[in-house]
Amino acid sequence: MNTFADRLKIRLPLIQAPMAGAQGSAMALAVGAAGGLGSLPCAMLAPDALRAELEKLRASGRPYNVNFFCHQPPAPDAARDAAWRAALKPYYDELGLDMATIPSGPGRLPFSAEAADLLEEFKPTVVSFHFGLPAPELLARVKAWGAFVMSSATTVREALWLQEHGADAVIAQGLEAGGHRGHFLSMDLSEQMGTFALLPQIMNAVTVPVIAAGGIADAAGVRAAMALGAAGVQVGTAYLCSDEALTSPLHRAALQSAAARHTALTNLFTGRPARGIVNRLMRELGNADAEHFSTGLGAVAPAFPLATNAIGPLRAAAEQAGRTDFTPLWSGQNASGCRTGSATEITQALARGFDKG
Repeated sequence: MNTFADRLKIRLPLIQAPMAGAQGSAMALAVGAAGGLGSLPCAMLAPDALRAELEKLRASGRPYNVNFFCHQPPAPDAARDAAWRAALKPYYDELGLDMATIPSGPGRLPFSAEAADLLEEFKPTVVSFHFGLPAPELLARVKAWGAFVMSSATTVREALWLQEHGADAVIAQGLEAGGHRGHFLSMDLSEQMGTFALLPQIMNAVTVPVIAAGGIADAAGVRAAMALGAAGVQVGTAYLCSDEALTSPLHRAALQSAAARHTALTNLFTGRPARGIVNRLMRELGNADAEHFSTGLGAVAPAFPLATNAIGPLRAAAEQAGRTDFTPLWSGQNASGCRTGSATEITQALARGFDKG
């Protein structure tokens, strides 16, 4: 018996990590069919698209998780934006692109009253957040329909903050995890630990359930996390080559090649530190290190999420030529479990880590 799984009415205490841009409701449904908790990343979905996805999830009759960001939209910074454009101009010239075509707009939106309005119609079982928690009044609305609230912590201090401010569970996100760091109290990466160092320390500090995330790619990793006392696990990278993933053929090839052994943290693609397979942009403009992140100077990229706009045209042009020079190849440090097949089958393989025998 697993108290965490029982609370969420799922058979397996396994959460499929929400991965914006790499999946939609199809993956969440496939994971749910195997007894895990499927997740829908919502930060990049317009209201109509979000509604359509929620309707598919509700029709399944199974519990599911919806995930939102809680970042503060940045103030305009003309000097930083100009420096960013100057750093990217040689690449635009190389590909014959006009910098005047760079789109504007926020790209990724934080959780809002409008999002809460829409969610209230569907009342998802679980609502999770990245970069902290929403404003108290918004969190109160989520909790009013009985939703179970989770958020990521990269340090013990963040875990304690989340518990104090209303999280029902904490996701202990280790340094190995792919995609965006969940940092919200400090951007100093030197404060973050690996999953199996972070997990027991958070568990000793809080009373809410703690979910292990980062570097867990197979049944052995699941078994190790549970042996340390985790209430459950969250797995992302292992699903990126599944049938239901929206990952591009170029990204899939990178994940299944030797290149996946070399990942790094960078803020170049979005303005916030995230882990991906090292590519040309990261090699040539540099991976912002812990010191730069802590001082806000990381590689001249605009603050999250504004860096994305100028990268988009470069990415599209390079991918059309079969190159990943400017593609965010998100991946955790352990891509060894990244395999093809249905997300249902991948979940079943991971579930062997819960066996007692």
